[in-house]
Amino acid sequence: MKNITLILVALFTFNFVGGQTTLAEGDIAITGVIADNPDEFSFVLLTDILAGTEIHFTDCGWFATGGFRNYNSSNGRIGEGIVNWTATTDLSCGTEIIITDTGSNTHSATSGAALEVSDTGFNLASAGDQIIAFQGTTESPVFLFAVHFGNDVGWTDVTGTNDSAVPAGLTEGVNAVNLGNFDNSNYQCTVTSNQTLILEAVATVNATNWYQTNSNSAVNRPTLGGCSYTCDAPATCLSTATWNGSWVGTPDLTTEVTISAPYNTGVDGSFQACSLTVDSGATLTVNNGTYIEVENDVTVDDASFINVESSGNFVQNDSNGTFNLLGTGLGRVIKQTPPKAAWYYYTYWSSPVTNETIADAFPNVDGDRRFWFNAANFNDGNGDDIDDNNNDWDYALGGTTMIPGVGYASTEPRFHFPGGTGTATFEGEFNTRDIDVNIDLDPLNPGIKWNFIGNPYPSAIDFVAFHAANSSVLEGVAYFWSQSTPPDRSNPGNQELNFSNNDYATFTVGTGGVAGGVASEIPTGYVASAQGFFIPAITPGTATFTNAMRIANGTSNTQFFKGGNKSKRTNARNPLENRLWVNLTSDNGVFNQILVGYVDHASNENDGLMYDAPKLLTPDLSTVFYSLMDDDATKYVIQGKEINSINEDETIQLGFKTKINVATLYTLSIAKMEGDFLNSHSVFVKDNLLNKVHDLTVCDYTFTSETGEFNNRFEIVFKADALSTANALVNPSQLKIVELENDNVQFTAPNGLGIKTVSLFDLFGRQLYQFNGQNDSEVFNLSNLNSTVFVAKVVLSNGTVISKKAIKK
Repeated sequence: MKNITLILVALFTFNFVGGQTTLAEGDIAITGVIADNPDEFSFVLLTDILAGTEIHFTDCGWFATGGFRNYNSSNGRIGEGIVNWTATTDLSCGTEIIITDTGSNTHSATSGAALEVSDTGFNLASAGDQIIAFQGTTESPVFLFAVHFGNDVGWTDVTGTNDSAVPAGLTEGVNAVNLGNFDNSNYQCTVTSNQTLILEAVATVNATNWYQTNSNSAVNRPTLGGCSYTCDAPATCLSTATWNGSWVGTPDLTTEVTISAPYNTGVDGSFQACSLTVDSGATLTVNNGTYIEVENDVTVDDASFINVESSGNFVQNDSNGTFNLLGTGLGRVIKQTPPKAAWYYYTYWSSPVTNETIADAFPNVDGDRRFWFNAANFNDGNGDDIDDNNNDWDYALGGTTMIPGVGYASTEPRFHFPGGTGTATFEGEFNTRDIDVNIDLDPLNPGIKWNFIGNPYPSAIDFVAFHAANSSVLEGVAYFWSQSTPPDRSNPGNQELNFSNNDYATFTVGTGGVAGGVASEIPTGYVASAQGFFIPAITPGTATFTNAMRIANGTSNTQFFKGGNKSKRTNARNPLENRLWVNLTSDNGVFNQILVGYVDHASNENDGLMYDAPKLLTPDLSTVFYSLMDDDATKYVIQGKEINSINEDETIQLGFKTKINVATLYTLSIAKMEGDFLNSHSVFVKDNLLNKVHDLTVCDYTFTSETGEFNNRFEIVFKADALSTANALVNPSQLKIVELENDNVQFTAPNGLGIKTVSLFDLFGRQLYQFNGQNDSEVFNLSNLNSTVFVAKVVLSNGTVISKKAIKK
């Protein structure tokens, strides 16, 4: 597959009538909700639409990891109701529509037609509910607006019928609104002109903007509608702000901003704009950890510059917005890689600008060290994750124009300083609007159908939102190259020297991410600007990147793999979810990380790549660490499990395989854990070979091993009374081992405890000595010990077992 082998269901379908206006987030706003019978809600159009345009409204919750609650792929039901509204005439921006429940699963609309298209009931619950507006299908929705109401929980994640996460691509406080613990709410017509200001006012929930009550009396029940809205022409800005060394005016999403003097967001601050012009001779720099968010168009005048540094975010929101370079005006994105040990380490790229060439982006890199991946040619018939025909990677020639959304691989120039960072500079008009990328596959390929694509924008994107929009074409897992090991002749592949698949970091939308190589950085789900990545295809087709997936804040673009801020995704987490990351390391450079997550929508079986990601296994891997499922031979690097299945009786089966035939100390450790259960319970590793149970929350567990595959040796358990008295834990540092004269070694137990036995093992796990004792300090002669490094297993008088590594000089 992806190993660079170089030196190196049925859905709800909605029938469109007549024309169909494709809408984006914020093109409507929900302006009223009544959850007391009869149910009602209202919404206002913030753009013109054609007759035949459909908008779907559901009261079903959306998971933070993607997908509607209780979605059933066999019949498309989502567990609650859907009301499908259709415009029967062309309607202008500012039109407000009220939809009312008329009983027996029927609804009326003040304009257009409302039809309940599911038989599971669209019923608004006064104990808490949501209304989510979208176009598309239930499996691949494009979300427009959403409200949560009726309880104090707000936007969290799905635990039942009364809650939901912020739908993918929407932003809380912008186009996803929490109306709080009120059954009935109605917008008070505070702002009724200009789409941006209307949307901002509706999204600001206070006593001025909203009338809210839990009473359904004739006197208190709100009357929905009644506002007279007027809309400005698209891209209209209401005011101006100019930077000439200081601000004249205040920049925001309604302001036409002009930069007339040098501006650096690292010094002068991030800002928002309705439109943006950089005057001739001025330079605008988006510094690391900062952002600029523009609603509409950007113009860079002659002899002016926009520079976006490696972890800066430059975002344009409107799907019709343009980015224009005039004369010698220039847009530049400067990306810096993490440190690279050698020039021939690869980075995965994607161009954030238009019309960039390979030679200009990577000017000093050898022509045979720049590649693109031909997914249509990849065929893995023997399961080694390597193309059988050696025709999947093609040279990216210097004169080739980089296609936005396509992934490219490149080394550094040969004069790269070992341990230094790499740099790529992309110059041209910044990519904005929708970017389509072809998804290809060999239909005869029985293996994973890899595609190599990349973020085409000068800002981070939300991978969860990207997958939600493309879930019919692509799987919900991404693999990021994070190279940390050199190529080697022993690695499998089609070239003389090949790289290791162990250097891929992995992220699934349902369960989370794990680090790759020897890196400690766990993917967050935000894909950095210009970052290329591998993703499996479901079917050939087209995947689309959109502005709605872009992130305007200072933190989302900081994670780039070599190989009033706001977020599109809510940070709230279902308290029932628990995630455990476990590392396997060694004293000679081994690093493996796995994730086991008890998360919404997962089961204890294989749920597919959105939740359960296989370890990329190739014969080159000296040591492999993974988790296992019952009756399943797959080795998992990420495993999602049923959210309620974690308890004190739960067991996680671990697997371990090594080819290392020299003395090695392996260590199991907790890299990270989160969740209410895990934070209130100890995590134990059970070593069935040595009949030991060890508390990983107190200290790491070190062991030795022969070569081979061991799928029954290790388990993770959570029950404290699984520890027998003989296996109770004492920190190894409390056992003192001191070398004396004449090959004598003194063992001293902690707390005045007596020593019952001392067993010594070499680093292959073979027993060398067995001694008996009775005092808290014992001296034994080790004159016949050939190994300089040994592991002592000491049983104390109270049954406690301590294992500790020692060196005999």
